[in-house]
Amino acid sequence: MMAMKRGATIDGLEAVYRLRFREFCRVAAAITGEESSGADAVHEAFVRAISSRDSYRADAPLEAWVWRIVTNAALTRRARPGFEDEARQEAAVESESTPSDELGLRAWVKELPERQRLAIFLRYFSDLDYRGIALVLGVEVGTVSATLSAAHASLRKMLKEVPR
Repeated sequence: MMAMKRGATIDGLEAVYRLRFREFCRVAAAITGEESSGADAVHEAFVRAISSRDSYRADAPLEAWVWRIVTNAALTRRARPGFEDEARQEAAVESESTPSDELGLRAWVKELPERQRLAIFLRYFSDLDYRGIALVLGVEVGTVSATLSAAHASLRKMLKEVPR
């Protein structure tokens, strides 16, 4: 009987970092609501991944394990006290340079329930397949499908409600 390989290597984590850094930052920024906080969350996530690399069980792709750490770091950052005030200030600066159509879409996505929002970010911001999203969120593939379907339906409804 062969023993299951455990632990992630520094080289493996570095490869994932180099390959997906932009996507990690994009998703983390979407979760936190601001670019700088998203980048900080990614850096915190990689510090956590390196320090806890022995806990990686190798029963799922390393990238999925890292995605879970990145999303958790962004969610933790967003939940810290006083973050809403910082995010509002950052959003005010960002809205001066962002087209209003893009701001409307961001606002709609922000109104979605947490799991739907995360599934949308992971699918369309980082191009993960349903299996990858399931691994990151800790749910079944069918749940990912249902979650994305519900998110799409909500976004379609919001789009129909836009005054012309």
